[in-house]
Amino acid sequence: MEIDRRAFIASLGGTAVVEAMCPEAKAEALEHHLSDLLDESVGDGHAHLHAEEQVVAAPPEATVRRGAGSLFTPSGPANNRRMPELAPMPAKPTLVDFFNLRFAPANHVLQSATRALKTGMTEETILACLLHDVVQNLIKVDHGWWGAQMIRPYVSEKIAWAIQYHQALRFYPDPAAGYEYPELYVRIYGKDYVPPQYIKDAYEYAKKHKWYMEARLVTVNDLYAFEPGVKVSLDPFIDIIGRNFKQPKEGLGFDNSATAHMWRTMMYPDNPL
Repeated sequence: MEIDRRAFIASLGGTAVVEAMCPEAKAEALEHHLSDLLDESVGDGHAHLHAEEQVVAAPPEATVRRGAGSLFTPSGPANNRRMPELAPMPAKPTLVDFFNLRFAPANHVLQSATRALKTGMTEETILACLLHDVVQNLIKVDHGWWGAQMIRPYVSEKIAWAIQYHQALRFYPDPAAGYEYPELYVRIYGKDYVPPQYIKDAYEYAKKHKWYMEARLVTVNDLYAFEPGVKVSLDPFIDIIGRNFKQPKEGLGFDNSATAHMWRTMMYPDNPL
């Protein structure tokens, strides 16, 4: 996907603001911006905050912090913002219900999983690609770690691990695996792009791990999943979800798992307590 470099930097507040941002914030801004453009192109019932509102410090009059998930923030231009309209969830919600009623249109993760499917990757890798960014509806900060935590009770540990470490691996090329350093990072932020220490530490740990390639393949399919005009659907993944996602009979949010409250929070984002 092509973006206007000057317009993007200007939307973040200008060159001075961008230079003051940490590398992780810069990368998150870029990825969120690309995801937003994709969802806007197909019509987004619960639109995401624009990139400039995800990394610049919230002003005193702000009513929401920048790292809040998409379900909790008003969307649209500054002079005409509105809260996302959300349909009620069924009594025993499934992962498919969340995709249809809380994550949609989810164009980026659907493109990512579609690419993994078409290139013959394993079902675990495909599901990791399908789920790697959905937690951003709940919270955007450190989405790799939050995402892994949210899905861990319902998937294999390999899938959760891949999602957790894809966040760090994005910054480090692995040409042998088909992952080059993102050209957009170079074009927009320059060649001296240095991740924060905790990201470097996570990468050093992950590259020696037996499941390194699982996380790396998420980044491979992540990088090439921002194509405008591509039609994607959840339908090809229904059986894969059925075989690899442990759907609780009580419904997500009501099974008393360690992360049930995270799913309930997305079900009922207007609850004050």
